[in-house]
Amino acid sequence: MYSDVSSCNTYNYGDALYWDARYVQEAESFDWYQRYSSLRPFVRRHIPASSRVLMVGCGNALMSEDMVDDGYENIMNVDISSVAIDLMRRKYEQMPQLNYMEMDVRDMSFFPDESFDAVIDKGTLDSLMCGSDAPISAARMLGEVSRLLKPGGIYMLITYGDPKVRMPHLTRSNYSWKIVLYAIPRPGFKKPAGSSSISHLEPVPITETGSLPADFVLDDPDSHFIYVCKKTGETTGPGFQVFTFLGGEVPNVLMAPS
Repeated sequence: MYSDVSSCNTYNYGDALYWDARYVQEAESFDWYQRYSSLRPFVRRHIPASSRVLMVGCGNALMSEDMVDDGYENIMNVDISSVAIDLMRRKYEQMPQLNYMEMDVRDMSFFPDESFDAVIDKGTLDSLMCGSDAPISAARMLGEVSRLLKPGGIYMLITYGDPKVRMPHLTRSNYSWKIVLYAIPRPGFKKPAGSSSISHLEPVPITETGSLPADFVLDDPDSHFIYVCKKTGETTGPGFQVFTFLGGEVPNVLMAPS
């Protein structure tokens, strides 16, 4: 249930051997989905530069370097691939703001509870969702993310998965997350002439069932989604709670059931 195969192929993205082989063949830096320049407005809005940040599934991306250039001071990067971690350690040995560790995101027990102010995930949950044990892997990873976040901390998920396939995982009863959703067009997407002007910097509405409203139309049908999940530590009754802020910065927030 809730396995997402819409953008998967036959590769085992949850296997360290696959990623080791890939990074041996493709040593040049690669950022999944979006570069930091596109994500910066969301990162700066929700994650202060003084935060201790965990970058899960860092690969050989430039995201963390770009964040340091933008003033972020403490970023721990983890990845299942020893090849990627060795490469990045050598590359950034003179940048003390960045640290790298080989680690499976489904077991980050090396870190104590409430170790981080923010966790950023750009495609890592998506990779796990392509495996045959997707629901179990997703639950293990998200459980670790929740455990590692301090109260008030932010889990920022950048994904191709729309709410229909991602909200069932993010709203499990053992998380206490308030969720704000954004949609951002793919790099290079050209908005059709005459289309409505919707700012991707504004949150996307979410219904009480955790989906997009039936009448909501994305500028780019293949947009990427940004889920900003804030750890509240609050407890609520079963079901979703939608918080509406009239005239405020965040008009639609979905509270995960507890």
